[in-house]
Amino acid sequence: MSAITPQILLRAYAAGIFPMAESAEDNALYWVEPEERGIIPLDGLHISRSLRKVVRKQSFEIAIDRDFAAVIASCAAKTADRKSTWINARIRNLYIQLFRIGACHSVECWKGGELVGGLYGVRIGAAFFGESMFSRVPDASKVALVHLVARLNAGGFRLLDAQFVNPHLERLGAIIVAKTDYHRLLEPALAAEADFFAYRADRDAEETLRLAAGGRNNSAELRPARTSGANRTG
Repeated sequence: MSAITPQILLRAYAAGIFPMAESAEDNALYWVEPEERGIIPLDGLHISRSLRKVVRKQSFEIAIDRDFAAVIASCAAKTADRKSTWINARIRNLYIQLFRIGACHSVECWKGGELVGGLYGVRIGAAFFGESMFSRVPDASKVALVHLVARLNAGGFRLLDAQFVNPHLERLGAIIVAKTDYHRLLEPALAAEADFFAYRADRDAEETLRLAAGGRNNSAELRPARTSGANRTG
């Protein structure tokens, strides 16, 4: 694959395409456009009774974009349960560049001053493309996802792309849609504007759960996208 810039990467996402690598050790990248796409409906997150208890307990400090590089490094790290990963050095560098221009974000769980879980993804218009998540302690990535969905609903987002569905995401409400149906969802989401930073109530467990369950912030309206800015693909 030829050189990929952040701008090329954003245009690819807007076309329904994303890059992957065979492994962390392989520096080559290839484009992926699945015939079936995983999404998490923003009114369809499954929050079990036990997960609600964890969110209400507020065992984690939730932070946004505090240490993006550490989040993607943790997602790329091998663990006892994950012997291999597709996040290589090129992917890490590309997404760090996207973060620096405001087109990529992380939702982080901290405990005792240590990053113990989180996720990251790409934002364009009112679409959020989830890339990867990790946990060093039980439920941390699930809590990060709950806070992400609450944030997306508060900010007027329309689409949460999960790329592929695995059993873990399926239990959390992810579904599979055909490529044609995915594009019907993607195009209006790209054309709308949303605010990733509209939500400031991560410390309010009940409001977070309400929004994550599909509630909407009445003050967050969908507006036509700006013609300039970091979340535009040109």
